[in-house]
Amino acid sequence: MPRQKAKLPKYLYHVSGQARVYLDGRYFYLGTHDSPESHARYFALCKEYQKHGCKMPEDSSTHPSEDAPITVSCVTADYLEFAQVKYAKSPGDYSKHESLCDLLDDEYGDLPAVEFGPRRLSEIRDLLVATKNRRGRHNTRHYINQQVQTIVQVFKRAVARELVPVEVWTALKALDSLREGETVANESTDREPVGIEAVRQTAEHLSPVLKTMVRIQAATGMRPSEVLRMRPIDIDKRADGVWVYRPNEHKTKRHGKKKQVPIVGDAQVALEPYLDREPTEYCFKPEESARWYQEQKSAKRKTPANQGDRPGYNKRTRAGESKPRQYSPKFDKDSYRRAIVRAAKKAGAEHWTPYQLRHTAATVIREALGIEGAQALLGHSKRQMTEHYAKESLDKAIEAAKAGPKI
Repeated sequence: MPRQKAKLPKYLYHVSGQARVYLDGRYFYLGTHDSPESHARYFALCKEYQKHGCKMPEDSSTHPSEDAPITVSCVTADYLEFAQVKYAKSPGDYSKHESLCDLLDDEYGDLPAVEFGPRRLSEIRDLLVATKNRRGRHNTRHYINQQVQTIVQVFKRAVARELVPVEVWTALKALDSLREGETVANESTDREPVGIEAVRQTAEHLSPVLKTMVRIQAATGMRPSEVLRMRPIDIDKRADGVWVYRPNEHKTKRHGKKKQVPIVGDAQVALEPYLDREPTEYCFKPEESARWYQEQKSAKRKTPANQGDRPGYNKRTRAGESKPRQYSPKFDKDSYRRAIVRAAKKAGAEHWTPYQLRHTAATVIREALGIEGAQALLGHSKRQMTEHYAKESLDKAIEAAKAGPKI
């Protein structure tokens, strides 16, 4: 059996002082070894190599001239290498950046990067306006503006790497954002708080694990991702009876900010049974939730237990063996959201998602204690963001947590 081709060929040094890479039976020279330009060309060639099923087009140049321009595809490939590290723990965010870079490559991949200016950026924006998403809907104006700003950031990275002159980035920033009424792009609707009664109805159809997560989120106003990552080791039990949750990972960590969430009252009562496990294990496990649902189904099962599928197993393999189900060590935001949506539908309650619960907590706390209380509990550094949802002081956050809604 022939040896499989390497999907990530090595970046090599040649005695001529150039860098090169061996792809599909040929050496491709990249320019001065260890220069930003050579690395960018290497990433771009590797991307093309993988895109074509570990093959290189016959007309691909193996010896570019010393003054060969850096193309848009080189800029995007270099950025994706950086994004792969930056978004290592957020594969969904990386996938969005990868899709946008693919769009740039499809439209202007062979164009010298210095020639990519506001006019071409506007053409990409027009394409995003005309494009429909996976649900068959036109992109929103807010989403399109975000995508355009991401492209500007891609070229900012290229400037920092000295792949393109700063004038390219400066020119791209001159393109104004789309404003309401200036385009046919859809307008995004504001996320509204969900009514507490709808949450209570939904909770009746959730597993104890998921119901606890909802109780804690409602009482604290945490982001869904912060609830999902809770571990016993992250909970500090203070002498005054207040528990403080300090997430190991959170949205604003990369900005040097610390997150402290007081756990008091109903949230503390709900969480306590889930702290009796290994310190570094996640408090809320999908397997425990799935087991509860299986038990409920088994209790209602009409087929005798000695017939049909065994509980906890998927369909049989080709060999006829039962294959145990594999569970993730923690919920992700999508599995959490899907469970909420299914339970709400089953309960006949209004459709709602976990992020709406954060808005609900913000609204209740703001009405009880004002904007500063909500700002402290939600961990916002700007009052405008708190206004949108409905860490200056831990004491204020504790006071706000005591005023949070209960399920």
